[in-house]
Parts: sequence; structure tokens; C-alpha cells
Amino acid sequence: MVGVILTGHGSFATGLYQAATQIVGAQAQFDAIDFPDGMSSGSFEQQLVTLLEQCNKGDGVIFLTDIVGGTPFKVSAMLSFQFKHIEVISGINMPLLLEILLQRDVLDIQTLRLETIKNAKNSISSLWHEQQKKSSINKEFADGI
Repeated sequence: MVGVILTGHGSFATGLYQAATQIVGAQAQFDAIDFPDGMSSGSFEQQLVTLLEQCNKGDGVIFLTDIVGGTPFKVSAMLSFQFKHIEVISGINMPLLLEILLQRDVLDIQTLRLETIKNAKNSISSLWHEQQKKSSINKEFADGI
């Protein structure tokens, strides 16, 4: 099973972690670390390495970060060059996280990365778009009767 570590600014990571475990329950090899205001990047890196060692059971670990270019992303990227079988995905949200958690025991780390990026477009919607889908389904249903 691929390990998953959430990270981001403020309480982004632990908030997303708590929401995900509320929906899918407690998960093995899954943890979160926040990067709060005032934390040094060195301290953050040490904590991230500790989590990496705990979450990596041989199939690799995916770091899921909030934004490209921020400290959580940069430190995760740096660690991906130091350790084997590490992927870094930025821009994580709840739909993508749940998909990763539910597929990480059947997909290898590279396929999981590719599927996540491919599915990212479908993880964001608006009320208008959802209403259009329902209108289309209702129209198809009405046309079939």
C-alpha cells in the first residue's frame, strides 16, 4: 500500500486529514503535518522525514501539498530526490484525496500519480455545472419516454 502524507500551510493538512478520516475512517500509512506560521523549514523537514519513515512500508509515499512553490511543496520535493519511490502532488482537495486513499492499495505509486492528475479536472465543479448535468439527464430521460 502506498503511504500518503498531507502537508500545507496553516492547518490545511490536519483539517483535510480529519475530514477524510471522518468520511472513510482511520487509514494505515496516512498522516498529516501542518506548516504553521513561525515554524522553521528545518523543523518542518525533520518532522516530515519522521512521517515519511512511518508511512513508507515499501510501496512508496505520496506527498500531497496545498500549493506549488510553498515550503511544504519545496521540502517534499527535496525529499523526493533523497528517497526512493516518492511522488509529490500539489493542489490537493477532498475528492482527490478520497480517491487516492481508496485506490492506493490496488495501484502502484506511478499509476496513482497519473490517475490523480488525470482526474483532477473532475474534482472541481460549480452549482451551475451540476445543474446542467441534471438537466441533461432529465432531458435524456424525457426523450426516452
